[in-house]
Amino acid sequence: MFCIALSLLACVFAIAQQTAQQDNSSKKTDTNTDKKADKKPETTSRPMTDKERKAKEKQLRKELATPYRKWLNEDVGYIITDEERSAFVRLQTDEEREQFIENFWLRRDPSPDTVENEFREEHYRRIAYANEHFASGIPGWRSDRGRIYITYGPPDEIDDHSSGGSYERPPEEGGGETSTYPFQQWRYRYIDGIGTNIIIEFVDPTMSGEFRMTMDPSEKDALLYVPNAGLTMMEQMGMSDKTARFQNTDGTHLAAPMGGLPESMNEFSRLEQFVKLQQAPKIKYADLEAKVDSRIMFDILPMKVRVDFFPITDASVMTYVSVQFDNKELQLKTKEGVAAADIHLLGQFRTISGKIVQNFEEDLEVPGGPVQYRADWAQRKSIGQKSVPLKPGVYKLNVVCKDMVSGFANNYSTTVTVPRLDPDVLSTSTLMLADLLESVPMRNIGTGQFVIGDTKVRPRIGGIFRRDEKLGIYMKMYNFGVDEQTRKPQGEVLYEVVKTGTADPIVSLTEDVSKIPQASGAQVTIQKLLPLEQFLPGSYTLRLKITDKNRNKTLTQSAPFTVT
Repeated sequence: MFCIALSLLACVFAIAQQTAQQDNSSKKTDTNTDKKADKKPETTSRPMTDKERKAKEKQLRKELATPYRKWLNEDVGYIITDEERSAFVRLQTDEEREQFIENFWLRRDPSPDTVENEFREEHYRRIAYANEHFASGIPGWRSDRGRIYITYGPPDEIDDHSSGGSYERPPEEGGGETSTYPFQQWRYRYIDGIGTNIIIEFVDPTMSGEFRMTMDPSEKDALLYVPNAGLTMMEQMGMSDKTARFQNTDGTHLAAPMGGLPESMNEFSRLEQFVKLQQAPKIKYADLEAKVDSRIMFDILPMKVRVDFFPITDASVMTYVSVQFDNKELQLKTKEGVAAADIHLLGQFRTISGKIVQNFEEDLEVPGGPVQYRADWAQRKSIGQKSVPLKPGVYKLNVVCKDMVSGFANNYSTTVTVPRLDPDVLSTSTLMLADLLESVPMRNIGTGQFVIGDTKVRPRIGGIFRRDEKLGIYMKMYNFGVDEQTRKPQGEVLYEVVKTGTADPIVSLTEDVSKIPQASGAQVTIQKLLPLEQFLPGSYTLRLKITDKNRNKTLTQSAPFTVT
């Protein structure tokens, strides 16, 4: 009864003091109103000035122009890792940002073989729930409860004291009865990377509906600063004094516990949990070995990628994925006196909806050459290739390469359109510029890197050639009209080389299609080597004009190249 009387007396004293302050405030307001009686009071709905309107419109345009900033800071602000955030802000184009976002969700998809991304759908459901249930003066997703809910999902248990009032402390908080501000305790049985039986406390000391996450259990005590009120059991028995709470060195005002302090209440344990809860959660689903991910490996291992298409039938296209490296970027390992670089290539084709169509892997060994020629080796380039049969359509291609010696890696992502071969229409494969064209033995036809049919065709990615090299030209043409008597295609191919910035061809020659050795029925293969010593250093374009005389059809193909 004595404690209750003291509590009532403290409440009456606080109400009287607040009433006096309101009276003084009212008097000051009346005085100011008398002095400014001629002025109309402003309201929050007053019209904006032109300057304010222009500033508002400028700000709006700025916000609309940066949807990626909203995605980074709002949509995934709580779940993106520091590494991913750092990579994202380094991106230069919207295309790179779109690729990053797509791969960001892909890394977290628990079932990448399906169209749905359950993680992404659940994430946005949580944001919507937080906005609906945890909003106060700020949007629900920005509140502390919103952050925890979005990051870790709904708690397993909630001890709800949203109205505050009387509260019986547990022994670890000192026991005894007190009055509290509104608060909630969320319990998670397990959070990956944090531990088991995680209890998170949210307190609303301002009575505004905004619950703040706290690591100080005494923050909810509404009688903390009221002398001799809300005493713990030990304080009531005279074994401790309430003023001792304000001498703690751990930043809290907790009273001495009853029966010892559990590990979860240790100041370092509470601080560690508080920090970990505000970090991005670990990525659970590394089904792609965390390699086909965002631009986290941005430019660590520079590489160039080229994709070529050679139709086989109207329903199947052989797709060649070539990857090129500068040798100076590779690290060599020596085994039994032989030096070589070891590159692991991992790739994946997906439909636009996200379904995996084809995975592929390849180990690329790049010989280092004799020691005496090692300097020359470093100035050269190395290339690897993987062939994948695909149906015609549009796909997303992801390629990851890793130097197994240095550990450096990088990735490449793009959209590719695999062409459809119409059996009744003159069409061509990719026009490939190569630095190597040679026939392969009978036993190797159609197998091995760079082998297309019976020819080894090694593309030069980037199209940069030296004057002492030869420019290889390789392309297949399909569905020529065949002469009924000779059973050969009738047509011609016009080859032209034009220097960039000029109109007149430097090289111009015409070839009869029926006399091309690689012509077979309606299919014709162009396979030529063009010496480059006659070309001055500069940029050029190779143009091909294909004419089918039987069907009176014409096609053109072109490819740029550079001579150094």
